[in-house]
Amino acid sequence: MCGIVGYIGKKDTTKFILEGLRELEYRGYDSAGMALLNDEKIDVFKALGKLVNLEDKIKKATLGDYTLGIGHTRWATHGKPTELNAHPHLGEYSYVVHNGIIENYKEIKDELIEKGVKFISQTDTEVIVHLFENYNNKINDTAQAFKNTISRLKGAFSILLISKAAPNKIFFFKNGSPLIVARGKEEGEVMFASSDAPLIGLADDVVYLEDQVGGIASASSIEFLNDNYSWSRLPTSKQFAQKDGFRFFMEKEIYEQSDVVSDCMIGRLKDKEINFDEIDSSILEGIKEIKICACGTSFHAAITSSYLFERLSKIKCNVEVASEFRYKDPLLTKDTLFVVISQSGETADTLEALKMAKKAGLKSLVICNVNNSSMTRLADYTILTRAGIEKGVASTKAFSTQTVVLWMLSLYFAKIKGSIDEQTLQKELKALREVPKTLIVESKLHEKCRRLSKRYLHGHGFFFIGRDVFYPLALEGALKLKEISYLHAEGYPAGEMKHGPIALADPELFTIALMPENMLYDKIKSNVEELSARDSTICTISPLDFELSDDFIKTQKLEHYMLEFFEMLVVLQLLSMEISIRLGNDVDMPRNLAKSVTVE
Repeated sequence: MCGIVGYIGKKDTTKFILEGLRELEYRGYDSAGMALLNDEKIDVFKALGKLVNLEDKIKKATLGDYTLGIGHTRWATHGKPTELNAHPHLGEYSYVVHNGIIENYKEIKDELIEKGVKFISQTDTEVIVHLFENYNNKINDTAQAFKNTISRLKGAFSILLISKAAPNKIFFFKNGSPLIVARGKEEGEVMFASSDAPLIGLADDVVYLEDQVGGIASASSIEFLNDNYSWSRLPTSKQFAQKDGFRFFMEKEIYEQSDVVSDCMIGRLKDKEINFDEIDSSILEGIKEIKICACGTSFHAAITSSYLFERLSKIKCNVEVASEFRYKDPLLTKDTLFVVISQSGETADTLEALKMAKKAGLKSLVICNVNNSSMTRLADYTILTRAGIEKGVASTKAFSTQTVVLWMLSLYFAKIKGSIDEQTLQKELKALREVPKTLIVESKLHEKCRRLSKRYLHGHGFFFIGRDVFYPLALEGALKLKEISYLHAEGYPAGEMKHGPIALADPELFTIALMPENMLYDKIKSNVEELSARDSTICTISPLDFELSDDFIKTQKLEHYMLEFFEMLVVLQLLSMEISIRLGNDVDMPRNLAKSVTVE
């Protein structure tokens, strides 16, 4: 969530900022803005909603030649989405953009108000620029004023600040929220961004800033405030995600799952075993259990894997929501392998959980889609999911690739521990090879979901139910529907219906029942019959006919329950998307959500 870009150089600064912000749109935002500086004159533009609204404002303005600028896409945390709350935030002669949260902003704000400072926004960000000017007015030293400012701030934040008092400089700092500094390809160019995308093709050398690292940049130099940084090469492939004829990025990404899962398995799925070059058998030395921390869709992949780790690897596995784990004073022992899962590698709560595990001396592994992210730099081991750029805010291929990596990892661990016989291992490997084919979207299946979607636009809610690994799949199905349709949906273990939730059953309650042939079919059949007897409207997803279904989506007859899992995943994604489309929603950028959640 939130995106930052910055530029110093001789190119069209306005164009760089706009194009950079466009590359960051996938992160989710509700307003955008930029501040442009030249010869001690600062021009500022802000707009609510999509980036096109900011572009329209700029087109109507008389622009100058700017030597530097900063830009921002905001996902609201403090204060509603308004132009006053949009970044950049201003003081008397300075502007700031900021990602993250300033935890002690109220204390600083009250202190500044007592000194006569007037605030115009509801944000925590505005305290930064006023605090900077308060220090600079006293000492007339912008570098020291910036150092004093960041020393006062608590929380997770990345900052770019410009000032008429230092018209050729950008002040920058990173703590807990991603920020990259780059040398442009042309002499005197310095660039900033909160991810790689705005920089690829324009720069070669970058610093992925570590926490508590900042500095002051000008056309002639980049001065870091400490020595905890190193230059590295920027990837050369931009991998622009275009829609390629699909209506939405989410639709394209659903269809891409077959290919990206194949990429995920290349070099790892061998003829008779699983191999990860990123790790080795020593990872399990002294390990008695696995603890996994994640949020949202990644949390559902984690729960799925807990069944596989215990069933196949015979290792105790606990899964925790990262935002809860951080504050429960968890018992962390060194016989635990600590695993975190994140599409972006920047998810704030998950990153903090990883830091806790590292501090406690635990071995750590991150499963992530973004190399050089904060988590990949911090963890002892990294396995990349190779899902490619995912622009749809509601994750699709991130979940499928995470689940495949975790399934392979459970088999890799099982082989190390000797907890799986050769016949079972080969059966699992055979099933893994079939996953890409299972994820191919058949036009007949998609059309069935599209036609059915018109029947599910009302009612008072949805139950998604399943058993075993199909329980976390039900959670994921419910989350997808909530995220993009704004309809209420809950995922439940099917056996829990009679322990309270069944009280809601009536014809206006829609039950989406996951009924795989190869996993507890008779048990879930009984649970669905109980709901049907209470007049819930039943939509069954199964390879087997079920006479009590009001609607039925027939899947293939497959030999392994995990293959059924992946086919049903596609059905749930398509059904949610088609319902959202019929409701007229923005499928790729649903309200109130962000792609990369870098605040608590």
